[in-house]
Amino acid sequence: MTQGVLTTAYIAAGILFILALGGLSHQETARRGNIYGIVGMAIALIAVIASEFVTNYAILGVCIAIAAVIGIYAARRVQMTQMPELVAILHSFVGLAAVLIGVASYLDPAAHDPETALQGVEKTIHQVEIYLGVLIGAVTFTGSVIAFGKLSARISSKPLALPARHWLNLGLGLICLWLGFMFVGAEDTGSGLIPLLIMTVIAFTFGVHMVMAIGGADMPVVISMLNSYSGWAAAATGFMLSNDLLIVTGALVGSSGAILSYIMCRAMNRKFLAVIAGGFGTAGGTTAADGDQSEVVAVSAEETAGLLKDAKRVIIVPGYGMAVAQAQHVINDITRKLRGQGSEVRFAIHPVAGRMPGHMNVLLAEAKVPYDIVMEMDEINDDFPDTDAILVIGANDIVNPSAQTDPNSPIAGMPVLEVWKAKTVVVMKRSMATGYAGVQNPLFFEENTRMLFGDAKSSVDAILANI
Repeated sequence: MTQGVLTTAYIAAGILFILALGGLSHQETARRGNIYGIVGMAIALIAVIASEFVTNYAILGVCIAIAAVIGIYAARRVQMTQMPELVAILHSFVGLAAVLIGVASYLDPAAHDPETALQGVEKTIHQVEIYLGVLIGAVTFTGSVIAFGKLSARISSKPLALPARHWLNLGLGLICLWLGFMFVGAEDTGSGLIPLLIMTVIAFTFGVHMVMAIGGADMPVVISMLNSYSGWAAAATGFMLSNDLLIVTGALVGSSGAILSYIMCRAMNRKFLAVIAGGFGTAGGTTAADGDQSEVVAVSAEETAGLLKDAKRVIIVPGYGMAVAQAQHVINDITRKLRGQGSEVRFAIHPVAGRMPGHMNVLLAEAKVPYDIVMEMDEINDDFPDTDAILVIGANDIVNPSAQTDPNSPIAGMPVLEVWKAKTVVVMKRSMATGYAGVQNPLFFEENTRMLFGDAKSSVDAILANI
C-alpha cells in the first residue's frame, strides 16, 4: 500500500470516528454511530496491516486470532449489568499497551544507533513523548484495574482515606517530574532506563491510590475520567510510533472523555479535583435507620398495580437494581399497558444513574422503550409535583432528599430527582440497605412513600400480571 493510499485510509477512518462520536451523542442515532465506528476501525486495521510497517504477518495473524476469540467470548458472556466493569478493564489494556510500547520504543536499537537515531531537539521531544506515554498509561492501567474491582464488587466501594493522602499524591507527582528530567538528560540507554522504570512503578502506585480514594457514588465520573486517560495514552503511543491516525483517535477519545467527565461533575455538583481527591461515601448510613425501619410503609405488588392503574401521570425512575434484575423488558410491557389505558408514562434518567454514564438509557433502548418518553433530569424535575405516581426501581442515591436538606451529608449539593414531591412514591428495593455511596435515604420514611420489597424482576412481573 502506497503512502498516499495509507493517508487516505487514515483520513477516512478519522472522519468515521468523528461521525461515530456525533452519533453516540443521541439515543436515536447511537446505532448508526456504532456502525460508523466499526467501519472506521476496520479501515484503520486493514490500512495498517497492508502498510510497509508490518512485515511479520504470521505473528500478527496469531495475535489477531487470539484477540478475536477472547473478544467474541467476552462479548457473548457479558451481561448489560457488567458493561461498566468491562469498559474499565478495556481501558486498562490501552494503558498497559502504552507502557509496553513506550519501554519497547526506548529500548529499540535503532533509536540509539548513531546513524538512525534522532538528534538534538527531535530526540528530546521523542523522549518526552515516551515518558508521558508511559506515565499516563501506567496510571490508566492500575486505576482501571481498581475501578474494575470496585464496579464488580471485588473491592469495597468505600474510599480509602490514607493519612496525608493529598501530600502523598503531591510527593509522587514531584518525584515523577524529577525522574523525567533525569530520563530526558540521560546520556545512554542504561542510565535512562532506570528513571523510566522507577517512574513506571510510582505511576502504577499512584493509579491504585487515586481510584481507591474515590467513593462509590463518584464511579461514573471515574469511568469517564479513565476513558479520557486511555485516549491520551493512545495519543502518546501514536506520537511514539509516528502514527497519525492513532494520534487523532487518541485525541478524540481523550477530549470527549474529558468533556464527559466535566458534564458528569456538573450533574453531581462536584469539582473534578474534588472527585480525584476523594469521592462520595466517606460517611455511610448503613445503620442510621435501624431504629426507624418500623416507620416505613410496605405495599404489595397488587397494591402497586392498583396505584399505577389509577394514576393519570406516572414517572418511572430506573436504577442499578433494575439492571441487576434485568427487569427493563417487563417495565416496557407495563409502560405499554398503562399508556394503552390512557395514562401518561415517562422515564426520569439521572445523569449518573447506574455505574456509568448512559447506562440506563442503553438498558431502556435495549427493551425498545420509546426515546421520546425517556427524559433527562433537567427536563423532568419540575414535573414531579404534578405526577400521581412514581415508581422507583432499584435507585437510591439519585432520589435522596438529604442531598438538598442535609448540609452534612456526603452527597450534599448533588442534584437529585425530586420524586418526593409527587402524590405517591413506590420504591422497589430488596432491603433497607444503603445505596452505592453508603448513604441512608430519608425518602423511604416519607408519608407519601411506599416500599415494595423483593427482587425487582419478580415484583414487576407481579405488577404486570395485575394491571
